[in-house]
Amino acid sequence: MTRLSTHDAIIIGAGPAGTSVALTLARRGWAVAIVEKSVFPRRKVCGEYISASNLALLERLEIGEAWRANAGPEIRRVGFFCGDASVEAPMPPAKDGPCEKKDGFGRALGRDILDCLLLQAARSAGVEIFQPSRAVAIDRDGEMQMVRIQAGNETTMLRAPVIVAAHGSWEPGPLPSQLGKTNRPSDLLGFKAHFIGSSLAPDLMPLLVFPGGYGGMVSADHGRLSISCCIRRDMLARLRKQPNHQSHLSAADAVSRYLMESCRGVRDALESAHADGAWLAAGPIRPGIRSCYERDIFRVGNAAGESHPIIAEGISMALQSGWLLASELASAPSGSAGRQAAGRRYQAAWKTLFSTRVYAAAVIAGIALRPGSATLMAATVRNFPQALTLGAQLSGKTKPVLGFV
Repeated sequence: MTRLSTHDAIIIGAGPAGTSVALTLARRGWAVAIVEKSVFPRRKVCGEYISASNLALLERLEIGEAWRANAGPEIRRVGFFCGDASVEAPMPPAKDGPCEKKDGFGRALGRDILDCLLLQAARSAGVEIFQPSRAVAIDRDGEMQMVRIQAGNETTMLRAPVIVAAHGSWEPGPLPSQLGKTNRPSDLLGFKAHFIGSSLAPDLMPLLVFPGGYGGMVSADHGRLSISCCIRRDMLARLRKQPNHQSHLSAADAVSRYLMESCRGVRDALESAHADGAWLAAGPIRPGIRSCYERDIFRVGNAAGESHPIIAEGISMALQSGWLLASELASAPSGSAGRQAAGRRYQAAWKTLFSTRVYAAAVIAGIALRPGSATLMAATVRNFPQALTLGAQLSGKTKPVLGFV
């Protein structure tokens, strides 16, 4: 017998975007369900930095205190590591926000901790959580939509007028909101690892640039260093095929060696450090702006649009897009016309808030990935270190989202 459960909204995905929607709607009286395929806590390919533009929003979501108690040190400097070059500049503080004096700078928190904090807050707010369960189909039923979910051999049907896709963009699947699979030499693949005992200055977040990719490092919670990077598929294939080895290197070994060889700053930071767990891999990265509302499905986070991770704004865009959507839905009249109007307003708000970040990230990533550009970037940043501060401002790290609406 198939179980049937009815809600006002069904959120597919329990990352920062999905839980931001769920929390906001639930605290406004909506009956909300979250469907999440993974068991928490889970590690995830992610830069893990949360910029100060989110501080008021974290308070609104009622996890601000827990976030401050767990997150790493304030990031007050932005850096640039490329070859032998190591350049630093001030990180601009958040402006015009209620938390400006108390918390003017961003910090990093591992996704294994952040996702659990957000999901527990959603559970406490009354959100019904289906985990681990995978959404396998969405079908219309008059004014409502039916989401079929599976947990092992058990099937459950969830019914609601509002469906929110918060499942990211990397994994292909059967849902109409999921993207198709690609396999191109130019695809960017993501890698991430934690290290303990790093010598990186705790208030510094450097951008890493190397031929065929880019990355970042940041001091996160509990003394962990979070290092993440994106690398072109064809470059990774070349690195794995070592001339002095009879067999290919693993992707993780190839990426780890390449980072150490390409950036002196990485070598210095990890000289006495040890890995805290295995390297993670995911991708390909899908930068670009997509439809925020299509076929009666709302999209948030990377499902709605994604900037190149080079600007370290993925979590920020996820949290903020979820809050923007929930605010529009909560104030919209009931019925199909109300949902369509909310979708149009949400899409306009999304583009106003995020399009500059997406385009700026694309320009910076395009320069970083261009053959021979790493040396040019290093020379430019050496001569104009204030470009790092300007880049942080353009990427949205200074304007609180609650000041936008």
